[in-house]
Amino acid sequence: MDRVNKPTHYQGTIEAIDAIESSMPLQQQMGYLKGNVMKYIIRWDRKNGLEDLEKAQWYLARMIQKQKEHENQKRTI
Repeated sequence: MDRVNKPTHYQGTIEAIDAIESSMPLQQQMGYLKGNVMKYIIRWDRKNGLEDLEKAQWYLARMIQKQKEHENQKRTI
């Protein structure tokens, strides 16, 4: 079981994060992702240890990907 990338409680036809992100513009999406990175970094040593660090890494990677996509879109316009 992969509790970071595919937690069992989030298995459905629509991923929760995709629904959340589709409801807001990019700036708000980045704030949402940043807040999750901060949450997992702040609590990692008191709650879930390595798992929380991996979750922070997952959200940070998503932020990086979104920023790359945004910069690429700006170049093609």
